Amino acid sequence: MPKFEVVSEYTPSGDQPEAIEALSNGIEMGLDEQTLLGVTGSGKTFTMAKIIEKVQRPTLVLAHNKTLAAQLCAEFREFFPNNAVEYFVSYYDYYQPEAYIPHTDTFIEKDSAVNEEIDRLRLSATASLLERRDVIVVSSVSCIYGLGEPEDFAAMMVAWWPSAMSATTSPSSATCSGSGGTRWRCGPPTGRTPLCASSFLGTRSTASVRSTWSPEPPSDG
Repeated sequence: MPKFEVVSEYTPSGDQPEAIEALSNGIEMGLDEQTLLGVTGSGKTFTMAKIIEKVQRPTLVLAHNKTLAAQLCAEFREFFPNNAVEYFVSYYDYYQPEAYIPHTDTFIEKDSAVNEEIDRLRLSATASLLERRDVIVVSSVSCIYGLGEPEDFAAMMVAWWPSAMSATTSPSSATCSGSGGTRWRCGPPTGRTPLCASSFLGTRSTASVRSTWSPEPPSDG
């Protein structure tokens, strides 16, 4: 299973080492609330990245709005290029709730516009949480609304790992083939990011995939 690893030319300096140690200890002690203070440009995001690396826990980062969430997501992806950093915000570009204006006796129907790319990013974040532990989800308040039971989501999802990346020894392995003769070895999650997932997710690949299960891992992978 990959571990959180910060990749950066910078090293903690000034008050950062003390803050990283104190906040990490507070997390391990189970403190409900802690606050990191710092002016703009003081390296708070880098400090938080080092805390995530130290405690090695899946992390939810809440931002005030989509723009700030996108900025933080980009920064964390730079710090954690080998881990899953996902973006989870509301997929509505526009939302008009139904309304009634009494003095004109006017009823306004509900109207909305969904951003399909953001919807795919939301599904990618949900899939990552089910497949691995080295996950950072940068989100807006949209994350407080339930998506359903995790077990139901997992039951509708199938993931494929490339043969070269999967050290599968379980008998429940398979050979999968897609368009163009591409082949995968399929098996239990190994902590590596799958490059292809089922059509339910629609985030990894558009290739048509069929799976032929065999009792032993294929020898030509």
